[in-house]
Amino acid sequence: MPKVIYGDPDNTLEGDPLTLILTASELAAAVDMDATIRALESSLVDQAHGTATQPAPLSMRLPDADSRYLVMAAASAPRGLVASKLLSDIPDNALAGLPTQRSSIVLADRSTGETLALLDGRVPTRIRTAAMTAVASRHLARPDSRVLGLVGAGALAVAHVEAMRAVLPIDTVVVWSRTAATVDSFRQAVEHHGLEVVRAEGLPELMDASDVVCTLTPSVSPIVFGRLFGEGLHVNAVGARPRPDHRELDAEAMSRSRVVVDSLETALAKSGDLLLAVEEGALRVEDVAGELGQVIAGSVAGRQSREQVTLFNSVGMGLQDLAIGRLLFDAAVERGLGLKVDLSA
Repeated sequence: MPKVIYGDPDNTLEGDPLTLILTASELAAAVDMDATIRALESSLVDQAHGTATQPAPLSMRLPDADSRYLVMAAASAPRGLVASKLLSDIPDNALAGLPTQRSSIVLADRSTGETLALLDGRVPTRIRTAAMTAVASRHLARPDSRVLGLVGAGALAVAHVEAMRAVLPIDTVVVWSRTAATVDSFRQAVEHHGLEVVRAEGLPELMDASDVVCTLTPSVSPIVFGRLFGEGLHVNAVGARPRPDHRELDAEAMSRSRVVVDSLETALAKSGDLLLAVEEGALRVEDVAGELGQVIAGSVAGRQSREQVTLFNSVGMGLQDLAIGRLLFDAAVERGLGLKVDLSA
């Protein structure tokens, strides 16, 4: 049985490395959204310059259930880490009142291979997803965008408000959800930001009012349509499950936009928004402008005019988990959070 160690600020015991185990509540206490945005932005540049790398995610399934198990990995020289996340996507959990997605992240020292930490994946995934949207919006949306449209009003929507306010002068949020109670809970969760929050009766109203739209639903079929896109809009497609046959946006939405992805290899493995639009002939893979890291590094153009519609196809990357994992691990060590275990015992 592994030894549990308390009161060891250097995270070692007689030369043996210890593994730090961090729960969701401990990770929530260590979150710094501004720092996460900066870390993700620089990590994408590292990837564009070749000092960080990640393979396409591995997606596994068994024949007896509609469940997927994804392994997302990355390595970064500047951050001194190798990381991997196991994401279990189990829709049937909803029938039992359980989370439909669960994940855990392992961080290892890239030089020695020591397992530094095991993190519950819920908080890092939510925060890095919102921070990634903010990075994309900083580089693709019109810089004077003030009205944020949110398709969905759950915990991810709350995180998006904080992240987007860090990069754009947002003063109004227009939000749509199928239930009024969800919108009421969202309103209470973001009221400390002092924003005007408007409940949209339908998606046409939301699209017409917004400068930037984030789609945050686990939709299987399109609920956002390209015919509703106005000039100058920026869309962040975030919510669809990591499956090639699930999507939130129709093919016209993809074809009308300048599309930027976080990772093309990952998008081609698990983005239904992109893959189904290609399958339907609305656009070609070659029509994708490039990866967000390339836009930030200056090798690919982002928004080319004020009138252009831009779209960030967010599918999730192991490098994002690595970047936020580095921040959370360092903050936890500094604050003395977590449980230290000697796995070699």
